[in-house]
Amino acid sequence: MDPRTFQAETPLQALLVEQALLLAQQLEQAADAAPDGQVLTRVEAVAVPAARELARQAVQAALQAQAAAAEKKGRPAAPAPADAACGTRAQPDATS
Repeated sequence: MDPRTFQAETPLQALLVEQALLLAQQLEQAADAAPDGQVLTRVEAVAVPAARELARQAVQAALQAQAAAAEKKGRPAAPAPADAACGTRAQPDATS
């Protein structure tokens, strides 16, 4: 087999490449071990839950990376309410 090199630019990409390679190995093993007439059934039985788990891990890693980046930036600037910022809140009439 011709070895290939993959370069991930982010931790998320590295995770997905590693997990996809593991999944490919599992699918190959399932196909090789399956008796005649059951290859598709056996490979699907491995592929479907593994693909769901891969997608779950990808979403989780993407959200964690986005949250970490947002924490580094700090909160986005937001306008202050007009009555608090300008001191224009109406004062009640003083009556005694």
